[in-house]
Parts: sequence; C-alpha cells; structure tokens
Amino acid sequence: MEFLIISGMSGAGKSLTADILEDMDFYCVDNMPVALLPRFAELCRAAGGRYEHVALVTDVREGESLSELFNTLDGLWKTGVEYRILFVEADMQTIVRRYKSSRRRHPLMRPGDSIEDAVRRELGVLEPVRERADYIINTTGLTTAMLQSRIAPIVLGAESRKLAVTVTAFGYKYGLPMDADLVLDVRFLPNPYYVENLRPLSGHDAEVYDFVLGSDGARRFMELVMPLLHFLLPRYTEEGKYTLNIAIGCTGGRHRSVAVARAVAGGLGGEGVDVTLSCRDIDKG
Repeated sequence: MEFLIISGMSGAGKSLTADILEDMDFYCVDNMPVALLPRFAELCRAAGGRYEHVALVTDVREGESLSELFNTLDGLWKTGVEYRILFVEADMQTIVRRYKSSRRRHPLMRPGDSIEDAVRRELGVLEPVRERADYIINTTGLTTAMLQSRIAPIVLGAESRKLAVTVTAFGYKYGLPMDADLVLDVRFLPNPYYVENLRPLSGHDAEVYDFVLGSDGARRFMELVMPLLHFLLPRYTEEGKYTLNIAIGCTGGRHRSVAVARAVAGGLGGEGVDVTLSCRDIDKG
C-alpha cells in the first residue's frame, strides 16, 4: 500500500490534482486531519488490498501541524506504509488572480493583509514540505490536460494509461446514448430487418454480419471511418482523456449498428487502447 501526500500552496490546484488522481483509480481524501492518518492507514490495510493507491490532500498552515505531519509520516513508514509527497505550487500572479476570480479569502490572510501578504506567509510555512517533496509541479499556465500529463508519469511510471473505448450499438428510436462522445449513423446501410430470414437474428449472427458488412456502402464506410478513429484516439489520450464512447446507431439497434460496432471494436484493439463492445438496444422491440 502506498500513500501519495498532496500538499502545496492554497489556490495552486491541490483539489484538481486529487480529481485527476481519482480518474487514475486512486482513492482520494481531501483535507484529512493529520492526526487521523495512522487510523486511516490501519483501515486501508484492513480492507485487504481494496485501497492500494491512496492520495491524501493535506492542508498544513502552521508550524506545529507541520511537525505533526512529518512525525506521522515517519511513523507510517516504520509500519510499512510507503508514501511520496507531491507539492503543488504556482507563481504569485496566478495565485492572486485565482483568488480574485473566485472571490474567496486566502486561509492565511490577517486583518489588513493583501492576498500577496498571505501567499508570502504561506510560502514560508510550507518551505520545509517543499524541500522534502518527492515531486514538485508548478501549475502556472497549465490546462487540466497539461496537468494530467505531468501527474501521469509520477503515478504510472513508464507505463501509460490505456484509453478505455466503449463502442455502443444503439437504436435511434430509443434515443441517443447520453454519454456518447462520437456518434456514427449507419441507417444508410441495407437493413436486414426487411429480409425475412434475417429479421429474427441480430448483428451478432454471422448471416446478418456478412449481409451488412458485405455491402459496398459498408466497405467504403469502414475504409473512411477506421483511419479517422486511429488518427483521433492517440490525440484524445494526449489531451488527457481516459474514456471514449463511440456510439453507432441504426433504427432499432439490433442489426446494422451491432454488426458495424463489432467491426469497429475489432479494428480498434491494440496497444494503448482497451475496447469494450456494448449493444444497448439489441433486446428491445
């Protein structure tokens, strides 16, 4: 079991960092009191491997709590709980701009202080944490996707997280899938519904699959669509996307869309992509 301790400047993006880690299958806890860390570690250990990757956002602002944090972390290490510290920071101008736009009060502001005064005070308080950090990320000018790309090597090492692609066959008569990212309409293809011996079958059956994919329109469609998808998928990954739903629709979601979805899913498998086929409406109507 390993803990990733997220610390750093207020307004630098600690909570956003936790959100990104949650998408990477970390169990994240925001602003857990330092005194509760040992008990929390015991509960995680007792869960039997359920919480192997845990990220904890700490909000250390006073010298006393800083000492408590280091003592607690040293105690955890002695019990076999490994940890790393990720320190998140940003430049003064960025922090001030973020606080002004959010209209929130900096937690270290005192009567008569400016935001700059509070930020400088916090920098002094957090300097020992920064010095002890395993990783430092400056979020100045970073988009969410750029921050994801900085965090991924820290938690995944040399591995890259695979893009999880779901290819969903659906029927337009039942509505578009709400989570669709890309929608492809295959209602222009020959419809097996109007072939008596094919009507009771589905796109999972070889007869329907061959009927649909054997048409000139389907062959040309696949020649155009597959290169487009192979072009798009790595670029979605670069942009920080972890899931993609490609929805392929026909009228009822039983014949044409299922056959084409099978073909698309089969053509997308490979390094860097996990593909799942879903036939949402195949048993309806």
